[in-house]
Amino acid sequence: MTPPPTPTVLAVIPARGGSKGVPAKNLAQVGGVPLVARAVRACLSSAEVTDVVVTTDDPAIADAARAAAGALGESARLHCVARPAAIAGDTATSEAAVLHALDAYEAMAHGRTAGVVLLVQCTSPFVSREDVDGVARAVAREGADSAVTVAPFHGFVWRDGSAVEDDTYGVNHDKAVRPRRQDRPQDFLETGAAYAMDVTGFRTHRHRFFGHTALVATDPARALEIDDPHDLARARALAPLLDPSPLPTRADVDAVVLDFDGTQTDDRVLIDSDGRETVAVHRGDGLGIAALRKAGLPLLILSTEQNPVVAARAHKLRVPVLHGIDRKDLALKQWCEEQSVDPGRVLYVGNDVNDLPCFGLAGWPVAVAGAHDSVRAAARAVTTTPGGSGAIREIAAWLLGPTLTDSEPTPATTTPTQ
Repeated sequence: MTPPPTPTVLAVIPARGGSKGVPAKNLAQVGGVPLVARAVRACLSSAEVTDVVVTTDDPAIADAARAAAGALGESARLHCVARPAAIAGDTATSEAAVLHALDAYEAMAHGRTAGVVLLVQCTSPFVSREDVDGVARAVAREGADSAVTVAPFHGFVWRDGSAVEDDTYGVNHDKAVRPRRQDRPQDFLETGAAYAMDVTGFRTHRHRFFGHTALVATDPARALEIDDPHDLARARALAPLLDPSPLPTRADVDAVVLDFDGTQTDDRVLIDSDGRETVAVHRGDGLGIAALRKAGLPLLILSTEQNPVVAARAHKLRVPVLHGIDRKDLALKQWCEEQSVDPGRVLYVGNDVNDLPCFGLAGWPVAVAGAHDSVRAAARAVTTTPGGSGAIREIAAWLLGPTLTDSEPTPATTTPTQ
């Protein structure tokens, strides 16, 4: 007997612009990637998902979603739906947004109807392809009516019942008995990351849990929802540990822009008795920059410092330089326009807080080891080598391959500033 065809699986990502706990939350970056883009990537990388709809009332969120799909070469599978104001306020439910997106998708799909609909939330920054696959498969292939991602949970849950019973009590345990973990039933915590529903049942019940609900277990370490700035800070601290290795390749990057102080130097300035200043640079960085130039990548050195050493080093490296720049992000945007380069395909290397605006513009923000904590948190990738010690050579090896790491590093050299 021929198995029934797999139904069309539509993933819906609600991403409204308003947020009181974290302003512009769905555009906040974790691991150098906006939250909405992280959700889009997880859905588009799923083997089970047919199409993805982002429902939003914010054009900037729609642009970020389209950029994420474009970077994956999946623009045709990503649809952005304008979310009406009536279902975009603080009291609007996710179900209302999914139902509206479902109707809008089927209206634009030229007769195609969805058999399974997913709700995937931007507020779960570590939602993975496996999470999306799991809930979709449970409904589309394994007979569940609905599905939810959960994390194994072993905690004792308490509730303050003093207002009713004059005492506190255990919700999932008898407080008079302290059984060992292995002797207690397994509890699961809803992660809030991904849900799946049979479309017919969802339209009938108009909520996400009905019929047989499958529990799709995920790694408890990734169970984090962003509701306030502290959650966002935790997510940014965890991203280097939980994200898959995010190192870019040559296929990901069309141009490289480099900060100078603290990135190509160790951020120190040496002053002699006559007041002359010098900084140390690394010959390995020069080798890496030369290799990037030979590979045909447009290069730029961008610095806030108006200093002769920056121009001197750029001249020696044969790299254009813009220095004495107050708004590095505006200068970067203008340079990209002049070079006809998509900022989303620019690798920008920095180390301090004045680089953060450029991190928000570039598709590949990279921090050097030893960078300011806020810069490392906003970066999409972090070098293992500190600035001034060959970090640029390391980045060149990411893009151009291991041949740049075969030879021994060469010592630093000193460049006078005047």
